[in-house]
Amino acid sequence: MAPSPPTSTLEGLTRLAAKPGVRSTLILSKSDGSIIKSTGFLENPPTRDNSIPPSVGNGLDHNNTLEDGNEEEGKSKSAEHVASMVFKFVAVANEFADGLDKGNDARLLRMRTRKSEIVIALDPKFLSVVIHDAPSV
Repeated sequence: MAPSPPTSTLEGLTRLAAKPGVRSTLILSKSDGSIIKSTGFLENPPTRDNSIPPSVGNGLDHNNTLEDGNEEEGKSKSAEHVASMVFKFVAVANEFADGLDKGNDARLLRMRTRKSEIVIALDPKFLSVVIHDAPSV
């Protein structure tokens, strides 16, 4: 069983999850990428029912899974899928930081796409992830 994150971390992510534009939050174990806590995702999303329209404005479809905007590959990403991508991204970022300066590691990662912004805070034991709508430029 993964250790529990500090109460302050949980409270902070709970406050962030309630903010407008925030679609999902995750707390992952830094050692293996396992999900400790998530909001905005279902653990095992059911197959999408196209007869029900997505909810308006929060980036989640009717199954409460993250929309990725790609019609060909399906619209939903599960928490497990996103956690796996985040864990791989962090591993590559840490390898890059270490390559620049031996013994260096990433502390904060921020990536903006056309539709979303992903912010990852790295703690010695946990990865805190917030996915929110990208602000208009």
